[in-house]
Amino acid sequence: MRTTIAIIVALVAASALASDTSGYRLDVLVGDTSRPEYWKDGTVYVEAIRGQNYSLRITNPTGYRVAVALSVDGVNTIDARHAKAWSSSKWVLDPYESTVISGWQVSGRSARKFLFTGESHSYAAALGQTANLGVIEAVFYREHAPIAPNVYAQPADIEGGVERESARDAAASAPSVGRAEAQSAKAATSDEYAATGMGHRMLHEVQRVDLVLEPDPVASMRIRYEFRPQLVRLGVLPPTPSPSPLDRREQAHGFATYCPEVN
Repeated sequence: MRTTIAIIVALVAASALASDTSGYRLDVLVGDTSRPEYWKDGTVYVEAIRGQNYSLRITNPTGYRVAVALSVDGVNTIDARHAKAWSSSKWVLDPYESTVISGWQVSGRSARKFLFTGESHSYAAALGQTANLGVIEAVFYREHAPIAPNVYAQPADIEGGVERESARDAAASAPSVGRAEAQSAKAATSDEYAATGMGHRMLHEVQRVDLVLEPDPVASMRIRYEFRPQLVRLGVLPPTPSPSPLDRREQAHGFATYCPEVN
């Protein structure tokens, strides 16, 4: 089964869509389990687990097709570009569909798994794009008018079918950032903070389709992710309690617990 990508998007001259956006979802998964979400000052946070692969589940609760611009660390998950949501390549969801995106799409046939890592080992840092590390964002656009199935569908051939074999190759081919600039941006990063790297390769075939979309998004959501120490520093999570020296001393014993010999 292939995932569909909206590669070409046509603008519709229509009024802004003023419908209820409840039910659209963006969830961070580790395995099959959603990461707990924490709210603080209007921002949603999840805890990143260093070295752990993760996935993103996007959900369309309506009877219309939608296209979803999905970025990680400010980098589009389909073509690794940094652009406005409207002009970005998008994932397509059928009515009432949820789909799981588990990695960076590197060709029309494969992807590299999302991996929680430090900033300097992130895919965005390899591209020289370090301004938006630690953020996941999804913007949903509703289809304006149905298109006959498979009329425009064809296998995707992202980047001309040439796969980016590594983050280094991706940095070398980044369209707007020179190698020296990318290295400078990477040097300013810190592995104390969470970002997303490229994990193992996996099979993930896609196809592209033309969509006519409403010009205004029906939903937009953003999730910040950090390692636990930073969530504690931000006041999102409470510090892990530890006994005081006096508490420790009150539990002191001169001898180990006596266990009489059992005959």
